[in-house]
Amino acid sequence: MTLTQLIKLEDNAKEVWVISPSLHYDVANKDFSELVNVNLGQNTKYKYIVPASSEIHKNLELYKKMYDLTEDDIHLNFLLLSESDLQPFMMEIGIYDGNSDCQACAAPALEEGSEVIKFDKATSEQMAKDFKAIWKKYKRVNL
Repeated sequence: MTLTQLIKLEDNAKEVWVISPSLHYDVANKDFSELVNVNLGQNTKYKYIVPASSEIHKNLELYKKMYDLTEDDIHLNFLLLSESDLQPFMMEIGIYDGNSDCQACAAPALEEGSEVIKFDKATSEQMAKDFKAIWKKYKRVNL
């Protein structure tokens, strides 16, 4: 799958769940930041699981300004977990429409390449299940 195809997938999603070590695509990639801006205006729901790193805190402030969000918006839509030594090796993962016919994809966390990994249905469904379980465990609410 290409990045262009991924953008189309995200554009058509009603809900997007993201696991990101850096928020690179949302704050530094022009195509994705424009898409997120439009989608937020069309009430697409975004939920993020990110590490509580200094880079994330910096990028959360940028995200808040870019998309004109409040601190409450950030609190409701972001789950910050402890940093990990594995963080430099993590890819960014997007789960699209995780509560229905979900699809999951992964891309390098800091590159501007065009290739994206699209996971099969079973893996996508397992990732959605795992995302929901982590969200519920720490946020104490269902998605």
